[in-house]
Amino acid sequence: MTPARLSILLAALLALASLMWLSAALRLLPASDWPALPLNPQRMSLGQILLGFGLMPRGVIALLAGAALGLSGALLQAVLRNPVADPTTLGISSGAQLALVIATILTPSLLDTLGRWPVAMGGAVLAAALVMAIGAARAFAPVTMVIAGMLIAMTASAIATAITLAQGEYLLSLVIWNGGSLVQQDWSGVRGLTAILLAGAGAAALLARPLRVLSLGVEGARGLGLNVTAIRLAAMALAVALAGSVSAELGLIGFVGLAAPALARTLGARNMVQVLWLAPPIGALILSLCDGLVLAIAGRLHEMFPTGALTGLIGGPLLIWLLPRLRGSTPPGTEAAEGPPPRLRRPARLLAALALLLMAGALMLVWIGRVPGGWTVLDRESVAAFLPLRLPRLVAAAGAGAALGLAGALLQRLTANPLASPEVLGVSGGATLGFALVLFMIPVPSVLAQIGGSMVGGALALALLAIYVSRRDMPAERVLLAGIAVSALSTAVLSAMMAVGDARAFAVLSWLSGSSSAIGGREAVAMALLAVLLLVAALLMRRWLAVLPLGTGVSTGLGLPLRRARLAIVGLAGLATGAATMLVGPLSFVGLMAPHLARRAGFARPQDQIAAAALIGAALMMTADFGARMAGFPYELPLGLFASLIGAPWLLWLMMRKTR
Repeated sequence: MTPARLSILLAALLALASLMWLSAALRLLPASDWPALPLNPQRMSLGQILLGFGLMPRGVIALLAGAALGLSGALLQAVLRNPVADPTTLGISSGAQLALVIATILTPSLLDTLGRWPVAMGGAVLAAALVMAIGAARAFAPVTMVIAGMLIAMTASAIATAITLAQGEYLLSLVIWNGGSLVQQDWSGVRGLTAILLAGAGAAALLARPLRVLSLGVEGARGLGLNVTAIRLAAMALAVALAGSVSAELGLIGFVGLAAPALARTLGARNMVQVLWLAPPIGALILSLCDGLVLAIAGRLHEMFPTGALTGLIGGPLLIWLLPRLRGSTPPGTEAAEGPPPRLRRPARLLAALALLLMAGALMLVWIGRVPGGWTVLDRESVAAFLPLRLPRLVAAAGAGAALGLAGALLQRLTANPLASPEVLGVSGGATLGFALVLFMIPVPSVLAQIGGSMVGGALALALLAIYVSRRDMPAERVLLAGIAVSALSTAVLSAMMAVGDARAFAVLSWLSGSSSAIGGREAVAMALLAVLLLVAALLMRRWLAVLPLGTGVSTGLGLPLRRARLAIVGLAGLATGAATMLVGPLSFVGLMAPHLARRAGFARPQDQIAAAALIGAALMMTADFGARMAGFPYELPLGLFASLIGAPWLLWLMMRKTR
């Protein structure tokens, strides 16, 4: 599409957004009854108050927030030279969201004293600092930055979800707010965002010329006397302030900062100054149009959901579309960079030792307990009383951990990348969406239907990713980023489904956090048997898994049925992830940690690595289940949250290591 045609399209979309807002206003009140300026609530009817202090500031704040996010995304893309950088993909918005959720539930007095803005800024700054620290270790490579940012965002969102779930009285309001609600009660938010946007625009104008020099490259900019570090910090601080302000006022609104600069470049912006000028009005148009669609849907179906949930739907497809245009390739940690892993001569002995340690650990976790007086070793009577409760949970957790471990090993072998895992490649996101669809489409879904929906969703997500990547010559790290994009799209759809306030949203939230408290003996045996069957099936694919990492040419020359092998591996990994996700939720990072630990321990052959990853995954998940039960005694933490708190630091450490 030419820039002229795209300009016409944007003008038409602006007119459409205006018409949708006008239609919503007319449904609320006839034009003849609209209040006159200045607004005086004491002389206004209820309908006039709803229009003058609700709908009107809502329309204005959509424009202001969209412009602020568009400018924030343009600044981030300029300073990092990364076309897929924005407050969402770099974890800034999720950091602000997590800080506000923690403050709302744990320290509400802090919000009353400081207000939401400083708290949101603190969370956004911490998230941005963590992403920048990882980026500095990898020379700010675009792919590394986005992978780090989106994984930090996923972890922050998981923690925020678990905290929200633990406080039922805040549940509905926090779910709606986290989705990015534009509902207004007065003009205070408009005044605040107006001041911030004007200040940000002035600061961006001062940074425009240095950023244009920085676009020549770091060395070239330094050669011209530019203080690169100072300009980066100033632009990042401004972008974080803009995005954090929007999060503080409206909640999590995703991907507007990604779309606005991309459309500005498509319109013909040829340098960074032009992008900085065009991105804010385009961002305002995008958010206003999305809010108009929400108002139109609410008018027809009488169902309101946060606007941020709708903006998130554009993020996944847009990110996937931008992937082939992403420059720079620095895999965030590869086996070659870490040096050759050790290779065991007799792996069977260590595998047997791991199995014995797993059984001994299970027995120990059954006997150890925590009472009001502290830790204790249970006597026989107490063990007999607690065994019917504890043993099914331990067995189910071990089965789920084993399934995730072997799924991660399969994906790492398939992509030849040690950072591949069910969470990173979008399999967990697809499984989550499949579960939610079954829950919302079937009035009384059975456990079998829920498990089936989760498995099918995980397999379909990975199949779509495989189809997309197979048509393009992408390096391995782009596959990871494409998987994260699939996961972001799944999360956006899920947010839109939950934010309508349906009672089933609570069930989805419970499952997202992961819990083994409702597991009985039958479910535990089924999970364990399924893990064993999946392990046997994976071991039967050992020849394929040994040949695939050698490349397409070698695999074809050796007579490997590439299409059939890839589909089989993809399907098995999807089934394993879907089954495990039913118990532990979509984010645990066990599928990343277990195969990596197995490889570093010396299990080099496919069958050895898969078996070891299954055993290590089982041990990690059993430990997480025990920790979730005991860390917050007498209250229980969500299993998926506790596992992610173990896995997230591991992942960040893995990404921050410098190559040799």
